[in-house]
Amino acid sequence: MQKTVVVSRKPKASTAASQTPSSNRSPDNTDAQLHDWLWTYQEEPHRTRRQLIIKAHPEVTKLCGPEPLTKYVVALVVALQFLCAFLLKDTAIFSWRFLLTAYVIGGTANQNLFLAIHEISHNLAFKSPLANRLLAIVANLPIGIPYSASFRPYHLTHHKSLGVEGLDVDLPTTLEAVFLNSVLGKAFFATFQIFFYALRPMAIYRIPFSRIHLLNVVVQLAVDAAFVKFAGWNVLWYFFWSSFLAGSLHPCAGHFIAEHYVFEKVSEPSPKSSPSDTLPVETYSYYGILNFLTYNVGLHNEHHDFPAIPWTRLWKLRDIASEFYEPLPQHKSWTYVIWQFIWDPNVSLWSRVKRDQAVGKGRKVGGGWTKEELGQ
Repeated sequence: MQKTVVVSRKPKASTAASQTPSSNRSPDNTDAQLHDWLWTYQEEPHRTRRQLIIKAHPEVTKLCGPEPLTKYVVALVVALQFLCAFLLKDTAIFSWRFLLTAYVIGGTANQNLFLAIHEISHNLAFKSPLANRLLAIVANLPIGIPYSASFRPYHLTHHKSLGVEGLDVDLPTTLEAVFLNSVLGKAFFATFQIFFYALRPMAIYRIPFSRIHLLNVVVQLAVDAAFVKFAGWNVLWYFFWSSFLAGSLHPCAGHFIAEHYVFEKVSEPSPKSSPSDTLPVETYSYYGILNFLTYNVGLHNEHHDFPAIPWTRLWKLRDIASEFYEPLPQHKSWTYVIWQFIWDPNVSLWSRVKRDQAVGKGRKVGGGWTKEELGQ
């Protein structure tokens, strides 16, 4: 059912060295080769699987379109965070009550809002693009820092150019992979991954600053200032702690690593000039209970296959096209994903499928993007 994707490790050694039989390679050379990405010469598999599913089950296209429930969930979670922040306005920010609330309630709620913004970025809350942009700005409020307008163009590029070097900002940089290639390094990454996801995109390329970005910044700063003026700085600290913990060692944060890191053991890498038939799956789904709190983002193969299907209908997609999804490897626990990522020597920041820009079909933001895609 799946399209075959041929991959290899991009060689660091010379051509002559790459022709040396594996039995004659030194451990140092093999180790050096392993410290690189999994390179592929074919496009991402989701477009092909989408075409096969539509051919086998044309009724799945009826699942596409906005989900009216999304706006009510966003309103409920935003109100919950505002209430918690207000109730903690006189509580010491390093007290167990403050931090426990920020972790259990705040971290879960803000992870939910991260993924609400993710859902809304695909125009899946309203038919109107502008209404979706405005709802994303509302969902952004308890996060404390304006980012919803910037997230959308980067995320659409991630879908259009999955794994493409220089385009997909979900890919770790070589600097990250080199310096965090240890148990302590991976633990550091898992603890502070929210900062990597926030800062990495700007280090790779910049997106145009539009009116919706300006509105996002102005509204966020105005709401932050109003909270500080009428309730004190603790409210803002609660938002910041909630956002940090939502993207740190939190069970729901496991989805960041679970989605596209290659956890299957890959056989000995072959030179880029002579690829092997190794087929690492580059997108993993998770079907556990935490999907209830995270807009079913665990159904990630399903989401990438059909980005126009909202969170409430992804389970229906999986049921209809089960023969396409059941054979794929999946994660059983996001918490265990974090644990395995840190402790398993076979999994690291290098464990990502990567494509040259020439292979990818996507477009850079600012190079052919429509005004609607930029949220204008």
